[in-house]
Amino acid sequence: MSMDRRTFVQSATVLAAGAAGAVSTGVTVAQAQVPPAAPPAIALPDLRALDPTAPPPPKPDGMHAPTMRRWTEQRWILDNIIRANGIDWDQARLPGLAAALGPEATADIAAIRQRVQKFADITPAFEAPARRREARAIEAEKSGERTAARDNYFMAANYWASAQWPIDENNDKNIFFNQKKRECYLKYAKLAEHRVEPAWIPVQGKAVPGWFHLPYGYQSGRVPAVVAIPGMDGYKERSVALNGDRYLSRGIAVLVVEGPGQYESAVHGIRVSVPAWQAAGPAMFNWLAARPEIDAQKIGVIGQSFGSLFGTIAAAAEARYMAVAVGATCLEPGCHTIFQEASPTFKKRFMYMSGITDEAEFDKFRLSLTWEGHAEKIRAPYLCVAGEFDELCPLENTERMIQALKSPKQLVIYADSRHSVGGVPSTNLGPAPALLQAEWMAARFAGKPLASERWFVDSSGRINKTVYV
Repeated sequence: MSMDRRTFVQSATVLAAGAAGAVSTGVTVAQAQVPPAAPPAIALPDLRALDPTAPPPPKPDGMHAPTMRRWTEQRWILDNIIRANGIDWDQARLPGLAAALGPEATADIAAIRQRVQKFADITPAFEAPARRREARAIEAEKSGERTAARDNYFMAANYWASAQWPIDENNDKNIFFNQKKRECYLKYAKLAEHRVEPAWIPVQGKAVPGWFHLPYGYQSGRVPAVVAIPGMDGYKERSVALNGDRYLSRGIAVLVVEGPGQYESAVHGIRVSVPAWQAAGPAMFNWLAARPEIDAQKIGVIGQSFGSLFGTIAAAAEARYMAVAVGATCLEPGCHTIFQEASPTFKKRFMYMSGITDEAEFDKFRLSLTWEGHAEKIRAPYLCVAGEFDELCPLENTERMIQALKSPKQLVIYADSRHSVGGVPSTNLGPAPALLQAEWMAARFAGKPLASERWFVDSSGRINKTVYV
């Protein structure tokens, strides 16, 4: 049995302390080494009344967290980077969360930012406000304060989800957080001012989780819809904002899905692979097309970060999608940069998503992660929004995929931006990236023509256009 250095030192310290305590109390060392009884299983909330269509709740699968060399050897470096740069050391997670939750969460976000000084702080930093917001929601609901209850359930669900992120195994804690997240979001859905329903999409004999949102003020008739696919570290509860969502406010329904390998799918043992996402493409479309509220002629796909790759594969497998819009791209075939050169948390998280705990085996698997052989099949209009200096997916990979597309296409590059497109003069002074994507999709649903162009938004916000030949 192999043991890394950190585990050995920790084990030796514990053993020495136990032996010392045994001598002082007259207990033998052999007796002191007897492991304590296992703690009782964490009681899960019963969600059957809130979501009778859901599959049975997940259970621990006995698989340990992935073993990864850089994670073990560089953990001390990672903790020092977090101490120096904060919780957003690898990506702009708190700004995205703040945008979804709204201004009332400002104090929560500030407290989380202050509390996280190392990786191990992340889960408890989110668990604390999750419990507090859930308690407020329960009290508000008892008092008949529907709006306060709604908002607090929404915030609690997002904090529970964020507390899950550092946990790369299906253990009791991850499953408990997952079910608390679902409980709070289901209660939010009952109080929301627009229709929100749980969705379970059949894919390869299993049920992929999602949330179905109808536009604000929807009464009747058929409306366009998008399938929204988050990134590797994103989750469905954050993908539609508490207020003023950019798609719902434009009359577009949203089915946000955690597809194979993503967040709750991984908790249910549904693992990421290219064939699984090929199967998910038609399944997600068929689920929406079967809804009486949806215009099956106007269904698009949107994807962020790894959702750009998953969305591309899904759209290639289903010709009926009307349009595709992706951003913050992960389009490097084989994903060398994000997995071998970036923060080790990316690779470790994706290993969990794949169900592969051995790094050498995963390194073979990751070579299958590519748009090649898929993007060329897409005939729907395609929008791609990217940062000029994407540190996770060098821009040349995105440029190469866009060139391979046979459909009308638009590539929008923001000067000086990194992977998370934003926070630079080009995004502040030029078209807002998120709104650009929503307006572009609305224009496709409206039947407006698309010129195949490459846009470069410079630091003054000016758009420099080049026509694709």
